[in-house]
Amino acid sequence: MANSSIEWTEMTWNPTVGCTKISAGCKFCYAEVMARRLKGMGQDKYRHGFTTVKPHPASLNIPYTWKTSKVVFVNSMSDLFHEKIPLEYIKQVFEVMNDNPQHVFQVLTKRAERLFEFHKELKWTHNIWMGVSVENQKVTDRINYLRKTKAKVKFLSLEPLIGPLPNLNLKKIDWVIVGGESGHRPRPMDADWVLDIQEQCEVADVSFFFKQWGGRNKKESGRLLNGKTYDEMPLINKV
Repeated sequence: MANSSIEWTEMTWNPTVGCTKISAGCKFCYAEVMARRLKGMGQDKYRHGFTTVKPHPASLNIPYTWKTSKVVFVNSMSDLFHEKIPLEYIKQVFEVMNDNPQHVFQVLTKRAERLFEFHKELKWTHNIWMGVSVENQKVTDRINYLRKTKAKVKFLSLEPLIGPLPNLNLKKIDWVIVGGESGHRPRPMDADWVLDIQEQCEVADVSFFFKQWGGRNKKESGRLLNGKTYDEMPLINKV
């Protein structure tokens, strides 16, 4: 586990490690860079490299040790619904989240088809927020798979946003996060794309969170939109 600088969460928990790229949004994956750095630092969890995908059962007990309620991004360094993660292990991760209703667990995947395949076999307590990443129009089908799941809170991570997303179907979607790409060679994000999504969320009464403009210096670019910061989130039910 680790405290997180990601604006929409408090900390990260990685019960699986590793991932493989499946769409354009993965091109400059921050987790790949971080995994390489952690491997170089001698961290045993990442000794096999980023593309070796496997469960990490030693991490399952961690949420039971937290003294106060947390908002937790699950698998910031992996994808819980990766094809190499067995359903039985996914169920174990969900059991941990079910056992800890005082925490909010934010799960994010690009593998929406596998999420939908398994969703009826998982227990969706109120504290599990399920999201899919959507970087451009080519992968908006992920939203349809998410919408059909039994997750109590459903969200979209439109980051890195590398194309316009007009006419989004936001039915049964509770939260939308938008962010531009950062790093050494970031692909540009048009302000009109962001403004359009913000307006769509306002019309649909969906919480809107603008994470960053991105770019080579994301701190300098900031996160102001329309001259203000958008930090909207669904109601957090923490004990």
